[in-house]
Amino acid sequence: MEMTMERMIEIHGLTKRYGNKTAVDHLELTIGRGEIFGLLGPNGAGKTTTTLMLTGLTEPTEGTAFINGMDCVRDTMEVKRTVGYMPDNVGFYGDMTGRENLRFTAALNGLEKSLAEERIEELLIRTGLSEAGDQKVGTYSRGMRQRLGVADVLMKDPEVIIMDEPTLGIDPEGMRELLALIRDLSRRENRTILISSHQLYQIQQICDRVGLFVKGQLVACGTVEELAEQTREESRYLTEVCVAPADDRFTEILKALEGVYSVGREGNRYMVGSDQNINNLLADTVLEHGYSLTSLRPCGNDLDEIYRRYFEKAGHDDGSSNGKVKRFISRNR
Repeated sequence: MEMTMERMIEIHGLTKRYGNKTAVDHLELTIGRGEIFGLLGPNGAGKTTTTLMLTGLTEPTEGTAFINGMDCVRDTMEVKRTVGYMPDNVGFYGDMTGRENLRFTAALNGLEKSLAEERIEELLIRTGLSEAGDQKVGTYSRGMRQRLGVADVLMKDPEVIIMDEPTLGIDPEGMRELLALIRDLSRRENRTILISSHQLYQIQQICDRVGLFVKGQLVACGTVEELAEQTREESRYLTEVCVAPADDRFTEILKALEGVYSVGREGNRYMVGSDQNINNLLADTVLEHGYSLTSLRPCGNDLDEIYRRYFEKAGHDDGSSNGKVKRFISRNR
């Protein structure tokens, strides 16, 4: 994230305590205009509490949060006009159609009737729900409800959109459509989007940056590539190479390459450990020795692996929230 980018969300020392429990612990975070930022962590990490403070639905114990220069505590009404919030389970009236639900939202936001109808039609098309707009929402799939949730949020044309677990329980096709829609909102319309989620793979696909959130603290923040580099163990690289035909001869060829310290094989998959990035060398080697390259990819740059490496590097024990973290990582492998 370049520092020259206009700051849209600024959080300084944001803290929320419930009795002796600290849900969010002195959070520091800046998000730029038009950025998609993923707040990532296991359930109970403090993600939802953070989004509630940003939307003015709960007050912080300490610290400040600003959205487009407005104080989330003192300027609550102005913030609510700027921010669209989409909870993890969007509530709609099931016996009303998608169009009728959007009309209800328009009325709540004081939109003039002709403008509301024009915007509803545009948003139903935009979210791929034009044919389902006059169907009762009770018949919608989870993915359709989530896309209607995006349309609902966009009714007031917000500059910032906060989404809590938007991809939860959606089938692969619905996921693809929703992620494409979210990406378009950022890239084409320059809206700032904050996504709170525990689904690592989906976050990795769409976000410009991610923050790893554990026990109320932001333990790491950056692009996936930056986090991978920060947690890389002893500057070692691991690369998966798939070739045809696969044989022991190719294993020996790989072992002889400069910088390679280990080679493992499973079928046509070779796992190559090296002390530097040798992707180009590996590709050239495959072709030079008459093999066909099926695939070549660096390993260890997925968010689940980054998360695991972070905790190993930090030396966390198995107590308290670390069990949640392990379950969180295990579910996302």
